[in-house]
Amino acid sequence: MPTLYLALGSNLGDREKNLRDALARLGEFIDLARVSSIYETEPWGVRDQPWFLNLVCAGTTTLSPVDVLRRAKKIEIEMGRTEGIRFGPRPIDIDILLYDRVIELSPALTIPHPRLHERAFVLVPLAEIAPDLIHPRLRVTIRALLRRLASTDQVRLHSRTSL
Repeated sequence: MPTLYLALGSNLGDREKNLRDALARLGEFIDLARVSSIYETEPWGVRDQPWFLNLVCAGTTTLSPVDVLRRAKKIEIEMGRTEGIRFGPRPIDIDILLYDRVIELSPALTIPHPRLHERAFVLVPLAEIAPDLIHPRLRVTIRALLRRLASTDQVRLHSRTSL
């Protein structure tokens, strides 16, 4: 079964509960094997909004990338996400970062996530659970991407997680 990596973020409501609820729902179709610590991070894109709690999880699934995307978007809607400002506040955000070594570019989905290597709030938790994972397009490890990241965005440990 393919291994996938997802990034979860929340900055509205009970942020930690939102992350845990989303993980439970993802567990219905992903066999979650690893979950990073939870990090508090300053907003990216739209700065004037509450700080986020972020984590990265890894697991295996029998679903295709597009089916994972459909189910993730359904979870977001069920948890109260509405259309609004791009990169704006939301109770939950679920992004597919990597899906095995798949490189896919379509109107619906881009894998690996096109901004994964630019975001400290993704690279820090991803490096925690998979530092030696190789980015299939850039062909370098997650640890190396984090080391060369020029971001000044703040990412601080909020709490440890457990499955």
